[in-house]
Amino acid sequence: MSSQPLHQHPAPLPAPAPAAAAKLRVRIAAHAAADRWLPAFERDWGAAIEESRATFDLTALHEVVREWQGRLDTAPAVEAFTASGYEDTDSVALEDIIGARR
Repeated sequence: MSSQPLHQHPAPLPAPAPAAAAKLRVRIAAHAAADRWLPAFERDWGAAIEESRATFDLTALHEVVREWQGRLDTAPAVEAFTASGYEDTDSVALEDIIGARR
């Protein structure tokens, strides 16, 4: 018989490198959408810092880094899709499927 727990939780994601946010800020500043993205990153980062100060937990900071890394990593694919001229007007509005929010 095994003594393993019945419900195993997935391993937590590794923490970003200590300089990840600084490197990320440089990447955002070099992006074509920097005029919009840099203030948004600064807002998200500032809120995460305040949360971390209040809770003594770095999770919020790690989440901001991961989220913005994902945005920057997928930006070329999104830009290519937008530039392709793909017509998506035949789609169905989400509200028609799940109903309006209240």
